[in-house]
Amino acid sequence: MSLQPIEPDDSRIEHKTAVLNGLNYHYLYAVPPGGQFNATVFLIHGWPDLSLGWRYQIPQLLGMGLRVVAPDLMGFGGTDAPKVPPNPINLYGLKRASDDIAALAKHVGAEQIILGGHDWGGFVVWRCAQWYPKLISHVFAVCTPYTPPHEQYLSLEDLVKGPLPQFGYQIHLASGEVEKSVNDEQSIRQFLKGIYGGRGPNREEPFDPHKGVLVENLPIIGDSRLLNGKILDYYVKEYSRHGIHSTLNWYRTRRANWEEDQGLLDKKQIHTPALFIQATFDSVLKPEMSQSMDQLIPNLTRGEVASTHWALTQKPEEVNAIIRKWLENQGFGTRSSL
Repeated sequence: MSLQPIEPDDSRIEHKTAVLNGLNYHYLYAVPPGGQFNATVFLIHGWPDLSLGWRYQIPQLLGMGLRVVAPDLMGFGGTDAPKVPPNPINLYGLKRASDDIAALAKHVGAEQIILGGHDWGGFVVWRCAQWYPKLISHVFAVCTPYTPPHEQYLSLEDLVKGPLPQFGYQIHLASGEVEKSVNDEQSIRQFLKGIYGGRGPNREEPFDPHKGVLVENLPIIGDSRLLNGKILDYYVKEYSRHGIHSTLNWYRTRRANWEEDQGLLDKKQIHTPALFIQATFDSVLKPEMSQSMDQLIPNLTRGEVASTHWALTQKPEEVNAIIRKWLENQGFGTRSSL
């Protein structure tokens, strides 16, 4: 079934704000027609994305009788972007994001939530399910495999030299170099077009997983099929609020996340019912990275879509079908409601 994606000024959603643990968050809020719902789903985006990155999934979830809450993460869009320093980098970490999700659930009156994530949002939801197992009744991630907490610290540089060379881009994103070139509305627009699949006239690439953002190619990048028109305009406006620097703080949290993960070393297994959707052509979060998940998540369902990293918008009907089937098998929604 083809569903009309949510737009920024869509009547099916409300733009709301809430103060969570002292900082202001923007979030999308939606309830099914009639206002009745049988469960609440939280949707957590990644980089460089926004809550509206779930625009193809929100209508389906509403059609299943579910309430939807989708926040902008710290440093993104309408959510605060505290400067580091003087603030600690932990504000952009997985533990803080988990704490803020729990605070937002309390704010909207949800005693339990279904929690879904993509990209950085995927890392967040796995950790949130560990920090708040009573709050998270079900958890799902698109593209992002579960990685357990580790006793020993492994730096990003060692990770890139070793098992995950395709994470080299994260070194560039953390370096402070990218925001020197991506620093106004026009360069943000070109950057977003490129990350979402736009190419130069001779197929010039704007991004290399091993190197990072190829800033010299950004001025010649053409349109993206995945992010264009009024949606692109909205993203440019939202990313221009704080600039791109605050969103890149997420790539500066590796040690902080490891330190806070030490509180989860006895919780490496996730017993919450879980769904993982693999994008088979993801050039960073590759299929082999999820091989150990079945041992760590006993109640795991797997699905896959033939897409790049941007599965939510590149193959929305396939992603939606997997999520719908899983939720129905867990007792949410009915086929007739679709």
